[in-house]
Formats: sequence, C-alpha cells, structure tokens
Amino acid sequence: MPEFTLFVTAFLAATILPFSSEAAFVIALKNDMPTFNALFFASFGNVLAIIFNYLLGYFLYTKTKDKLLSSKLGNFSYEKGHKYAYYALLLSWLPLIGDPLTLVAGVLRLKFIWFLLIAGVLRILRYYFLTLMV
Repeated sequence: MPEFTLFVTAFLAATILPFSSEAAFVIALKNDMPTFNALFFASFGNVLAIIFNYLLGYFLYTKTKDKLLSSKLGNFSYEKGHKYAYYALLLSWLPLIGDPLTLVAGVLRLKFIWFLLIAGVLRILRYYFLTLMV
C-alpha cells in the first residue's frame, strides 16, 4: 500500500495540483521502503502524469491554435516555442515550471518520443539523485 500511495502522490505532483512528490519519496525511503520500489513507483507515477499533461496539451491544440496565432505576440510565442521547446524541456524536472512545460510540449505537438526521452529521463534522474542524498 505505501508503494501505491507514493505512485499516486508522484502522479498528482506532476499535475498542477500542489503536491510534493520529493517529500513523499524521501519519507518512503526513511520508512524503509526498498530503494528500487520507491524509485520505480515514484518514477512511474510521475512519468505517467507528464504523459497525461502532454496529451492534455496535445488535445488543447485545436482549441488554442486559432486564438494563439491570431495575435502578433501569440505568433511570436508559437515560433519561439517550436524553436526552443526541446531545450526548455531540459528544465521540465524543476518544481513549479516543469509541469506546465510538459503541457506546453503537447500544445506545441513536439515529437512524443523526444518529449518522453528528455522529460521522462530527467524525472527518473531527479528521484535517483534524491536516493543518493538520503
């Protein structure tokens, strides 16, 4: 059951809800959850959530495209977004800004495999480095 709780917390933390998966992860480790289990369930929940964010953004594209491209600033943002989006994903592991970046990746319809490789691996590495610090 603690693994499921960690999974749900990590999933919710990667949405716009105010959860701290890092705190839950550290608590799980401090309560003697095996490191592999904690790493697996936190990473799995967090990566599934960023996939959810991406898909949400992907399906919002059709509703936002016309409005976005109707203004000069929107056009500029859209062009810069496509130009620098993969670099911006390098920040997707950070609290506060990382989760909206995964949504924007979907809106920009970035290639899913590259999105998953960049953002997903960084999410997993974040938990791995936390295990080294605990």
